[in-house]
Amino acid sequence: MGYFPAFIKLDNKKILLVGGGKVAYEKLLHLLDFSENITIIAEKFSDAMLVKMDALHLQYNKRSYEKGDIAKYDIVVVAIDDIALQATIFEESKEYKCLCNAVDSTKYCDFLFPSYIKQDDLIIAVSTSGASPAMAKYLRIYLQKLIPKNIGQFLKEMRMLRKELPKGKERMLMLKAKAKNYVSNHLS
Repeated sequence: MGYFPAFIKLDNKKILLVGGGKVAYEKLLHLLDFSENITIIAEKFSDAMLVKMDALHLQYNKRSYEKGDIAKYDIVVVAIDDIALQATIFEESKEYKCLCNAVDSTKYCDFLFPSYIKQDDLIIAVSTSGASPAMAKYLRIYLQKLIPKNIGQFLKEMRMLRKELPKGKERMLMLKAKAKNYVSNHLS
């Protein structure tokens, strides 16, 4: 069975990233699109990772992962090559009821990182359930070319209308027509 596509609000979620190399840095950049409530643990950090962590004043610990480190976190991302440690952290995540992602080891993942587009309020995620991250990437690149540059402004306007107009069938029909018109004019 595949992964259920869900968008999770990270505002009040504490995230632990285990790893300090290139892949961990890529995951950090993705997470930073949605939250800065991130702590990093690694024995070594890449220069780019150190610069980013210091610039954003992220909490980090230069040491090995220790049992119990995930106790106070909602989400853990394991971006290390040590498969045995990935498995250990995944099993431990069940004890603490936190979601776990072990990079390139889908059997140790509660969720996957999709390839995604983020343009203001528009977020489009593409996943192949781990079958081909490369295909997800190229589909994302293809889709990105189709998105109008002004979509952020349009979505801002739609958000205002949803707040200002009273709920009901008339509002729903008007917003639906407005969205259909935008797509017809910009994507046809």
